[in-house]
Amino acid sequence: MSDASPTFEILDERFASCVKTSARLEKLYEGCRWAEGPAYFAAGRYLVWSDIPNDRQLRWDETSGKVGVFRAPAGFSNGNTVDRQGRLVSCEHGNRRVTRTEHDGSVTVLADTFEGKRFNSPNDVVVRSDDSVWFTDPAYGLDSDYEGHRAESEIGACHVYRWDPATGEVRIVADDFVRPNGLAFSVDERRLYISDTGATHAADGPRHMRAFDVSDDGASLSGGDVFAVCTEGLFDGFRLDDGGRIWASAGDGVHCYDPDGTLIGKVLVPETVANVEFGGPRCNRLFICATTSLYAVLLPVNGAPRL
Repeated sequence: MSDASPTFEILDERFASCVKTSARLEKLYEGCRWAEGPAYFAAGRYLVWSDIPNDRQLRWDETSGKVGVFRAPAGFSNGNTVDRQGRLVSCEHGNRRVTRTEHDGSVTVLADTFEGKRFNSPNDVVVRSDDSVWFTDPAYGLDSDYEGHRAESEIGACHVYRWDPATGEVRIVADDFVRPNGLAFSVDERRLYISDTGATHAADGPRHMRAFDVSDDGASLSGGDVFAVCTEGLFDGFRLDDGGRIWASAGDGVHCYDPDGTLIGKVLVPETVANVEFGGPRCNRLFICATTSLYAVLLPVNGAPRL
């Protein structure tokens, strides 16, 4: 099903080469309560995403267009990604952990505590080329029983963490966030972008994205200046294309930012967007999780390659 209304808003001439104005936003599925965490599996040509309040993960088959339940219950999973070995890595609000689904379907717990205390509710996750796993841990899954289980935070703060693949050690890499949310590495992995959605809990709270420098050994962060402030709603999840542009979720669609921080254009979506993912055979289809639905739009740019 296609939306006949305009799909794009060009704010800067640099965005014109990133879209085809004849392309239209497609609705692939509706019926979620809060769609999140799309992850595309190139080998199987399918997409897995989370429907958090319904405590399930759904699977869209690219070859048939059919949607089925991938996993239920799913630990109130939120963000998902695919690692370099083609395995699903998930943040589970309800179980307060980060897991990896092996090729045989078994689930491995990568991290569920820090210094003996349970995480709040891991939210979004990325895997670096050294197989380290980086994830955010706001407390949205503890706030109510809608997206997890109401509880008090054991850690008492919301941080960003790195899981070491060699030792299994978990360490804090950023500790000055109100509600850390989406995150993604730059194309060369020298920067890590992280959004802060603290405005959900305070009217004057942050609604921005910050850019950190990654150390030479790939184990720590420095800097953290504000890269962009969301002009409509909040930045949640986001992905980069191979030109280093950031395609970020927002209240009125997907906002595209040039690497210099300029908002150059938008993909207009009729629902609040939570997260996006590049996929398809040529990695030029942008999948969009937006409130109750899964959308997609074909672009003349490609998602950032996995290093």
